[in-house]
Amino acid sequence: MTEASSNRVAIVTGAARGIGAATALRLAQDGFAVGVLDLEEVAGKDTVQAIEAAGGRALTVGADVSDAEQVEAAVARVAAELGAPTVLVNNAGVTRDNMLFKMTEVDWDVVMNVHLRGAFLMTRAVQKHMIDAKWGRIVNLSSVSALGNRGQANYSTAKAGLQGFTKTLAIELGKFGVTANAIAPGFIQTEMTKATAERMGVPFEDFIKGAAAQIPVQRVGQPEDIAHLVSFLVSEGAGFVSGQVVYAAGGPRA
Repeated sequence: MTEASSNRVAIVTGAARGIGAATALRLAQDGFAVGVLDLEEVAGKDTVQAIEAAGGRALTVGADVSDAEQVEAAVARVAAELGAPTVLVNNAGVTRDNMLFKMTEVDWDVVMNVHLRGAFLMTRAVQKHMIDAKWGRIVNLSSVSALGNRGQANYSTAKAGLQGFTKTLAIELGKFGVTANAIAPGFIQTEMTKATAERMGVPFEDFIKGAAAQIPVQRVGQPEDIAHLVSFLVSEGAGFVSGQVVYAAGGPRA
């Protein structure tokens, strides 16, 4: 724990499970108080309990990141109860996979609203606290799917869009001491990838084994692999790294 991070506040969206939960726990270990955001407030209780059990400070907040009023209220609550947030990890995400000819407008809109509108609304709400502090860190969760993935026209588009959003944030906010970076994970073992295996009718163990065989390091990623990278990008030492997209996929991508 650094002295700088010990009185700072981070918000992680989609922090009830998977990459979001691992990231919230890691940032708490680093000394941040953490606003644990998820769609339902009760969903984040396990993450908060784990943080508090380790001696950290955390707050669970329910909010639909695609709803502007809920976002403003959530950020205001974190600021009031934990302190002004100066780290934001936009991790909340959903999938509505289908081939293009079967994809509905709702499938498209839901994915765009959570990933893109959600990241926009959260960042707009939090940036004022960063600018006041003359310091901030934004990390957006993209994906290797940004490079294109069969059956994911909506998800791929949203994840590619987050990369452009990240680069623009870096340009606009840099003079205020704020950095913005994106992480593009490869195959990470989470409930989301488990659901993909189930939809494809493949046992999860076989799905993991097949994925690992295609990855240079010969294993799939764990949520903690991404959490470690977030930890670096939000650190003091990463102050000269901004506008970057880091592919955390066990081998080279874009």
